[in-house]
Amino acid sequence: MNVKTHFSIKDLENLSGIKAHTIRIWEKRYNLLDPNRTKTNIRKYDIDNLKKILNVAFLYNEGYKISKIADLESSQITELINNQTENKQKNFSLNSFKTAMLSFDSSLFSKTYNELEQHYSFRDIFFKVFIPFLTEIGVLWQTGTIDPAHEHFVSELIKQKIILNIEQVQPNHTPQKDVLFSLFLPYKEIHDIGLLYAHYEVLNAGFKTIYLGANIPLESLKYVLRHHDNIIFLSYLTIKPEKQTFDAYIQSFTENVCTHKSCDLWLIGNKTEEIQSDKTPSHIKLFPSLKEFILEVEKLKKS
Repeated sequence: MNVKTHFSIKDLENLSGIKAHTIRIWEKRYNLLDPNRTKTNIRKYDIDNLKKILNVAFLYNEGYKISKIADLESSQITELINNQTENKQKNFSLNSFKTAMLSFDSSLFSKTYNELEQHYSFRDIFFKVFIPFLTEIGVLWQTGTIDPAHEHFVSELIKQKIILNIEQVQPNHTPQKDVLFSLFLPYKEIHDIGLLYAHYEVLNAGFKTIYLGANIPLESLKYVLRHHDNIIFLSYLTIKPEKQTFDAYIQSFTENVCTHKSCDLWLIGNKTEEIQSDKTPSHIKLFPSLKEFILEVEKLKKS
C-alpha cells in the first residue's frame, strides 16, 4: 500500500478547514505555500506545506490577519502558536495530532498528549479531544484525504494511552460489591477503542472485570459463567452484528449464554439505536453513547 506523501488542494481544505478557493488566493497574494505542479498544472502539496497550512489555519481562526501571518517565518509561526497553547489547548492539540498522524510522528503525539495531561483529566482528554479527532479522521479516511495507514497508526497510539490509564487504575483497584463486568466485542468485530475506554471507566468506578477483547463468539461467553456469578456482560457495537437482526442476536445471547444462570447484557454504541428499547428483555440495557453508560455505572456504584 502506498502512503500519501503529497496532497491535493482539496485534501488541504479537508484537513485545515480553509476553503480551497481561499488557499489559492493566499498562495497568489502572499506566496504562502509552494506546491509542486503536475504536467497538467494541478497543485500537489508536500507534508511541509500541509504542516504550514494547519499552523496558519490555527492562527487565522484565533483572529490573526492572514497578511500578518504571511510575513512570519515558520519558526515565528511556531513560537506564536506555542504562546497561544495554554488558552487554546484543545484546538491546538487537534491540529498537532493531525500533524503527528500525517508525519507518522509518535514523539509529537506523545508530546501533545503530555501537554493535554497538564490541563485535563484522562476522561476529559478522551471526550474533548480523542473522540472529535477520531470522528474527523473517519471523515478524512472516507473522503480519501488520508490513507488507512494514517488511521491505523494514530488509532493504535490512542489505544496505547487508554491501556496505560487502565494499568494505572488497576493497582489501586478496590472491587465494589460482587458485581463483575465481562467485556467483549461481537464475533468479527475489531473496533475496540470504545470497549477499551469502557473498561477504563468500569475499573475506575471500582468494579471487577474480565476483559475478553475482540472477535468473541457468543457461545464462548458461557465459560465465564462457570467461574463467576452476578456478571454483567458488556459489549460495544460499531459494525457488528451485521448479518442478523439485533432481536436474533439478543435471543442468541439468552439461549447460548444464560442457559443455567441469569446474566445481564449491556450494549453501547451507535448501532444500539437500531434496537427498539421498549421491546428488549429486562436483562438487556442499551446505551447509545459512552456518557450514558458512565452515568449508569456511577448509579450502580452508589446502589
